[in-house]
Amino acid sequence: MVQLRTANHIAMATIVVAVVVLGLKYIAFLATGSVALYSDALESVVNVVASLAALWAINVSARPADADHPFGHHKAEYFSAVLEGVLITVAALLILREAWGAYLEPRTLDTPFKGMAINAVATAINAFWALFLLRQGKARRSPALLADGRHIMADVFTSVGVLAGLLLAVTTGWHILDPLMAALVALNILREGVKVVTSSLSGLMDQAMDPQELDLVRDIISQQADGALEVHDLKTRHAGPAFFIEFHMVVPSTMTVGASHAICDRIEDALQEGFPAARVLIHVEPEEEAKQTGVPVL
Repeated sequence: MVQLRTANHIAMATIVVAVVVLGLKYIAFLATGSVALYSDALESVVNVVASLAALWAINVSARPADADHPFGHHKAEYFSAVLEGVLITVAALLILREAWGAYLEPRTLDTPFKGMAINAVATAINAFWALFLLRQGKARRSPALLADGRHIMADVFTSVGVLAGLLLAVTTGWHILDPLMAALVALNILREGVKVVTSSLSGLMDQAMDPQELDLVRDIISQQADGALEVHDLKTRHAGPAFFIEFHMVVPSTMTVGASHAICDRIEDALQEGFPAARVLIHVEPEEEAKQTGVPVL
């Protein structure tokens, strides 16, 4: 519950930050009329919507398992991340449309340095918050917070590119650089949108644990299964902060149910100590079911 409240506070703070940054970037656009700064502001609109979706997903994913969802609601965060990726893609296409119009009819920028200064402040705020979200998302294994952090960090890099391009356009007088920079921003945003969708779909498709985590699972099982003969058919998947681990454990045919159950309890406790959100399922088999590909117990 404490973890949920903290995640909620982070998500709500992200919404506040996104609204503040959006306001600053829109003011920067109004001050200059730059289509590149308009593209930057439009990206911030996506940030606000995505942050609202992340708040919803964090609350849904924290709901306990019920009769209709016996494995919990952890995958809600992946849906939020997919939605964010789609919104990023739509924003990129809208920016490309605006950039094309400005390319056909180049315009002189109004008070460019004032607008650039305002945008720089917004970019600094975004950079600080993106780093914070990435740290929190990794620590909590939250796809929603990670997607938000990656998205905002991509926004930071594009904002820096926009400012550099505008500075070049103003100092050289090549106003055509403004829509060209907007188009480059759009392509970068489009790339980030595809990346967010791809990584989120992996979670929805029950992707296995990372290789390093899988090695740790094998080590824990091997060390804690004293009395068993081997384990095989190890399968894992993750859904947000939750891990699902299942495998077959071979024991001597003469071992009692109580003794094999004690081994299972010992393994489960050790796995849940290493992975607090783990759910472990162990299928006990007699030694006649041993496989050559099985992992022997130390």
